[in-house]
Amino acid sequence: MKTTPMPGARERGFMLLEVLIALLIFAIGILGLVGLQANAVRQSGMAQYRADAVMLAGELAGQMSVVARDFPTLSAQFSSAGGGPGYEAWKARVNAVLPGAAGYPPLVVITEVAPLPALVGASSVPAVGLSSSSRVAITVRWRLPQDTPSDPVRNHTMITEVRP
Repeated sequence: MKTTPMPGARERGFMLLEVLIALLIFAIGILGLVGLQANAVRQSGMAQYRADAVMLAGELAGQMSVVARDFPTLSAQFSSAGGGPGYEAWKARVNAVLPGAAGYPPLVVITEVAPLPALVGASSVPAVGLSSSSRVAITVRWRLPQDTPSDPVRNHTMITEVRP
């Protein structure tokens, strides 16, 4: 005896399969959003460290502009090569604010810049009323706790000029 299938018997379970596929697509989308959120939080933390490095470099440049601004005084007070009191106090602040900065001391390079006529060789006689200035390069370096040893050291360099 031949039985005839009920109408719609072939379609049984088809709706269940559609629901399962829709749930799978929804779950993949949610996982993607969670990954984006984690990345945004990590990038926000790194941006905070970069902002702190900019603030610290600007703080040192501001201190230099308040002190006697001639080249010998700036070099003695703030150069990383000389390790003056201004540099050491600022370095301690950098180490307190940025993670891993103690292993990578900040660099402060101060060079004397001659007045313009001496640079272009217009005259061998010093220009009256012009004085040399100091070019200051401040490099702040740090390493995040999650960085691997093969990751490059993070840094921010600020170059400014201090005039007497």
